[in-house]
Amino acid sequence: MSEQTVKDAEHRMEQAVESLRHELTTIRTGRANPALLDRLLVEYYGQTMPINQVASVSVPESRSLMITPWDKKALVAIEKAIQKSDLGLTPNNDGVNIRLNIPPLNEQRRKDLIKQVHKMVEEHRVAIRNVRRDANEHLKKAEKSHDISEDENRRFQDRIQKLTDKFIASVDKVQESKEEELMEV
Repeated sequence: MSEQTVKDAEHRMEQAVESLRHELTTIRTGRANPALLDRLLVEYYGQTMPINQVASVSVPESRSLMITPWDKKALVAIEKAIQKSDLGLTPNNDGVNIRLNIPPLNEQRRKDLIKQVHKMVEEHRVAIRNVRRDANEHLKKAEKSHDISEDENRRFQDRIQKLTDKFIASVDKVQESKEEELMEV
């Protein structure tokens, strides 16, 4: 039972790191990345849909994205959604595709994005620590109900702490690589 608690904690910590990686792909760097548009919702035929359900997004060049809608009538809706978003990008509609040119980031914008990265990373560190807390509480309850001994409880808590340290270090590496990517000119 306690072994299962450790495995569950490890799985949840892995999910927190994976979630962070996914969230960080939505932060704009100097390079074009289709994940920039993951959060973009398009109003189409009275429905609000993610852009990937209305169009395909490709990267023809390192600093531009091309959006090709599956239905030409969606061009205007996609263009409006991009303009309303907080991406800070101007869509160029040629009647068939929409092109988004990704301008290079200035120093102030880079610093703002790094602050945003720090905030996301801290949220995920807290999530990992919460997993640790939940697992430790579960172990304490198991000890109180005499399912495990005091020594086993300590051993499992040590393993959970080692897992926590490992995943916090992993989050730090993800943060480091994203900051390097943001600071590239």
